[in-house]
Amino acid sequence: MSPAPAAPQRPGRRRTALAAAGLLAVTGLATVASPASAAPNPALKAQPGDLLDVTLDQLKPTQPAIGYDEVYYKLGRYTATKDEANGNLNKRFDDWCETNGQGVAATVQPGARISDPASFTCTIAVGQETEESRTEMKTVVVGPGGALYLTDGHHTLTSFLEAPDGGPKLHIRLIVQANYSKLSPAAFWQKMQEQKWVRLLDADNKAITVDRLPARLGLAGFQDDPYRSLVYFTRDIGYAVPDDAAEYLEFAWGDWLRGQGVGLPGSYDPRDSASYLNAVRTASQAMTAVPGSTVVTPDGRTADQLGRMASWNNGKKPTGGEFGKLSAPITDAKPGKIAYALDFRAKVPTGPACTTTLTGRQTGPLVVNSGTTCLTGAQQFGPVVVRPGASLVVRGSDITGPVQAVSAGTVQLCGTVLTGPLSVLYTKDKLTLTAPGCTPNVLNGPVQLVGNPA
Repeated sequence: MSPAPAAPQRPGRRRTALAAAGLLAVTGLATVASPASAAPNPALKAQPGDLLDVTLDQLKPTQPAIGYDEVYYKLGRYTATKDEANGNLNKRFDDWCETNGQGVAATVQPGARISDPASFTCTIAVGQETEESRTEMKTVVVGPGGALYLTDGHHTLTSFLEAPDGGPKLHIRLIVQANYSKLSPAAFWQKMQEQKWVRLLDADNKAITVDRLPARLGLAGFQDDPYRSLVYFTRDIGYAVPDDAAEYLEFAWGDWLRGQGVGLPGSYDPRDSASYLNAVRTASQAMTAVPGSTVVTPDGRTADQLGRMASWNNGKKPTGGEFGKLSAPITDAKPGKIAYALDFRAKVPTGPACTTTLTGRQTGPLVVNSGTTCLTGAQQFGPVVVRPGASLVVRGSDITGPVQAVSAGTVQLCGTVLTGPLSVLYTKDKLTLTAPGCTPNVLNGPVQLVGNPA
């Protein structure tokens, strides 16, 4: 990329934490080879502060849930043309440049794709990163065997993976937080928990074990935590991200709101803009109303330490400030985040209700005779057969063996790694293998699709 004058950067929310860990000094760059490569894995020798060039499919999550609506907002904006209509570059290029430590987008060629960095330029050239630009980069820990565990950026990188011009092979650079490649798995996870670099709580705030973490990035592998989405929309209305932000800051606020009974599922309609905005207002007002010295997290963090704002919406009227911006409808020249999220969510395909849900390891043939069988975060070893009229929904799962469906009701595969042939014939209702919000699949085998609805 051609160098260009550096543009002012947004304040680095993780500056203090990164500086304390010694991760702000500009150090070496290594490219992590794919697992199929015979080349040595440079991650094994990576030191804290090094930059690793990776592809998204190499990263392992360290949390089981995200806020889907944050990702939907980003995808809604990435796929809209509002930014361009306002004379700006599409936000996805700014986001990629920022995440890669290169400021914001400078120029974008016609037909540019974030998966092709040669098709656009950033304000900071590779190799000229600044201390400020590095604070916006995401972090990774090298685990046993050189596996890469993402410790910050699950929402951003999932948005890149789900974007039409992104995908699992999109490259991004990450800052190495630590190298624990020589530890045993047990010692590794103990260290990760000591450092608070893993969140072992599901979308209902219930404890899980490490084997329940998603195998890879993508909406299909994550649970949806509505509180995490709610808190995202309260940013700069009820709280502001401090420079020394706590790990899992937004989850911490979400857990507190859950404990206060604010924003309970069912108390608002997340598909209705007015209802959603009212929930955001209620939640953010609860955040600003709590005394700043109130302990919010189990480890003793107070509301002020979590960025509580002294006055709701920074003292502005509901029609102004950040809440006023958030309230703008999708028809506005500059829609609010909720409007983008709901507009995108309306395009995401839904499947029939599950009558049987399988998770974890499954061995042997799976025959779906009736109803809807859902594989969610499962590992299926053996053939899968879907009988006429029955339905199969697979999300964030691995299947080793053939999948065959003839005259099925619905067949939906999202975020699935299939090692074996896929044959889907004459589906009656819907076949979904790719769609907005349907995480890309990896199909390792022949594919036969005949007579299915478009």
